Amino acid sequence: MKKIFSKWGERVKAKLVGETKDRGFQVGVRRTFPISQEEAWRLVASREGLAFWLGEGGIDLKPGQGYETTLGNGEIRIVKPNAQLRLTWKKLGWQRPSTVQVRFLSVDTNKTTISFHQELLPDQKERELMKSYWENVLLGIKEKIHSSFIENPAGKNVTITQQY
Repeated sequence: MKKIFSKWGERVKAKLVGETKDRGFQVGVRRTFPISQEEAWRLVASREGLAFWLGEGGIDLKPGQGYETTLGNGEIRIVKPNAQLRLTWKKLGWQRPSTVQVRFLSVDTNKTTISFHQELLPDQKERELMKSYWENVLLGIKEKIHSSFIENPAGKNVTITQQY
């Protein structure tokens, strides 16, 4: 292990990837999709979308509202439609809840980045597990989007409108 020293010559503990100064571990993943912010919001924040990444169960997206699903429980903290969702999530088997933030970033009408950021993870192992989990969620969203496109005879992608 590489030794790290402060500018005063004191030995400093090297941080692991994703380790924060005082809030455990964090992880963030993002992917850009060829959809509007509104479509991205529907894919993630609709009942079907929430069930996909938070588990089956009734979730009412109102700040202060608690929820319980097949994968855990928590509390909704911030809801800004088409822009941001922030909540606590205590996954089954965890000792403490984490904080999850989902952002929907768009600079173009049909190009939106969906970003999942999670903090307060207990250790590096859980960070790696959740990194894989969020990457799989984004892959599932990509597949959902891809299945809603068809190729028309002119060779252009055509969106099939669906309610999520």
